[in-house]
Amino acid sequence: MRHLLLLLALAGFAAISRPAAAAPAEVRVAFDLRGETGVHASGAADRATGRHVTADDPVRVASISKLVVALGVMRMVEAGQLDLDRDVSEVLGWRVRNPAFPDAAVTLRQLLSHRSGLIDPAEYRVPLGERLAGMVVRPEAWDAGHRPGTYFRYANIGFPVIASVMEKAGGERFDRLMQRLVLAPLELDACFNWSTCSDAKIARHVVLYRSTGEVALDDLGGKRPHCPVIVKTGCDLAGYRLGENGALFSPQGGLRASMRDLAAIGRMLLQGGGRFLKRGSIAELERVAWRFDGANGDTSNGFYCQYGLAVTTLPTRREGCADDLFGDGRVHVGHAGEAYGLRSGLWIDRKRGTGVAFFATATQPDSKGVTAFSREEERLARER
Repeated sequence: MRHLLLLLALAGFAAISRPAAAAPAEVRVAFDLRGETGVHASGAADRATGRHVTADDPVRVASISKLVVALGVMRMVEAGQLDLDRDVSEVLGWRVRNPAFPDAAVTLRQLLSHRSGLIDPAEYRVPLGERLAGMVVRPEAWDAGHRPGTYFRYANIGFPVIASVMEKAGGERFDRLMQRLVLAPLELDACFNWSTCSDAKIARHVVLYRSTGEVALDDLGGKRPHCPVIVKTGCDLAGYRLGENGALFSPQGGLRASMRDLAAIGRMLLQGGGRFLKRGSIAELERVAWRFDGANGDTSNGFYCQYGLAVTTLPTRREGCADDLFGDGRVHVGHAGEAYGLRSGLWIDRKRGTGVAFFATATQPDSKGVTAFSREEERLARER
């Protein structure tokens, strides 16, 4: 009996001393034209250290990165370096063509609005030393049933092509180009694949966890990663040739930014570009380039029904669309993100002059709300 009591006591002590699994990290920053109107942060940025998440901690924001890349494109358009409707093959020096429609040019406008005809392969990351052209030339990378510009299909692979075009036209590596054109002018300590962030910002990184608890990405231990790109051997970027592999710095989803950073971008959008972009350029981004008509695109189960240039518009009142994220029927523009257990969003209500930036980690892969969005996205979008 005494042995049994001792075992029970030891078990109780172990249960008390063992740290409980930390709650998923969640951050929400609401804002208007004047500044922040509400901030919420809960959970652990790093479960190993117990560091609590804050609104200043950078996280991989997933596909919101696409919207930020589009800001860089429009800066280059305004500078006369890029043309949204020019054949990108002419800029790149290598061929970007759907083999089923060899006479149809592929343009930045089509790539930004997911109407180029490109289809995501199982793996669209291209390691250092390999060329993006080797992936884009494959027939299976293209929709053979639809001419470029006529059909919407969300494709991450289009953004490495965009980044390659930006490099060739700008004469600078994508991560540095985005730092100079977008992040520095907006006074943001943010970066793609941790490349240009300060050490102090990197020390605040948010580790991404899956719903099962294991680390999914960015377990940095507070330090800059040894290599910011995917490699097979070595990490020598000195020999990289501009325009050969825009996938290196993950333009489709690799932006690391805090929710305060995203809120700053949101305020700039509400201001119509401010001193950063012309009002007409912001309008060009937000103008709906594709609207689901029942047969002209893949909505991803009602998630995408209106899309501009890397900007989503919602909601859509049409059968097959379930995109009323805010549940109020009001028009919102922005972008969502999902990867490595994270769900994120940056959305503005232009008429009201308000917006919200948020993320949640360790979400269930099949999390489903009453719309096509996840429960976490709906809750964080609608929180008052």
